[in-house]
Amino acid sequence: MINYLKPAAMLLLALTLLTGGIYPALVTALAQLFFADQANGSLIKDEQGKPIGSTLIGQSFNDPKYFWGRPSATAPYAYNAAASSGSNLAPTHPALADAVAARIQALKDVDPGNKVRVPVDLVTASASGLDPHISLAAADYQIKRIAKVRKMDEAKLQELVLAHLEPRQWYVFGEPRINVLKLNLALDQAGR
Repeated sequence: MINYLKPAAMLLLALTLLTGGIYPALVTALAQLFFADQANGSLIKDEQGKPIGSTLIGQSFNDPKYFWGRPSATAPYAYNAAASSGSNLAPTHPALADAVAARIQALKDVDPGNKVRVPVDLVTASASGLDPHISLAAADYQIKRIAKVRKMDEAKLQELVLAHLEPRQWYVFGEPRINVLKLNLALDQAGR
């Protein structure tokens, strides 16, 4: 019996050392060496080096002077990266219809003169509930409101939006998109 236990214990020790120590250390070292920004959360920092957000996780903007992002379905609070998930409500579920109607109304309340149809990504959460991007249509929908509130020229604001338009992933997957945090930070810089 001892002849079987000793090799099993040695194999357990070797695999624990390999998969619990060496492999994670190697992957961490390679990530820090080749992908340091991504491995550390793709953080955006202010002038003092203090993190103010991530390019990978959306943030809640509800001030009319900012571009608003996609709603978050995470709980217990919005954009909770520890609880990444969609709402799991079916398209016909009354709670989803009520939430979308409330989001549309909130957009109409801050911009009552806007008669353009509200882009779907401004009123529906993404599958992760953390999406930091909006479509060009969603940004265009908000330009008049922001220009009015900030007393900016709409054409200059449109240029700022287009300057932050990111192409499709590897120029193949998805649609062109705009990172809301980056755009709002540039908007604050332009307003100085």
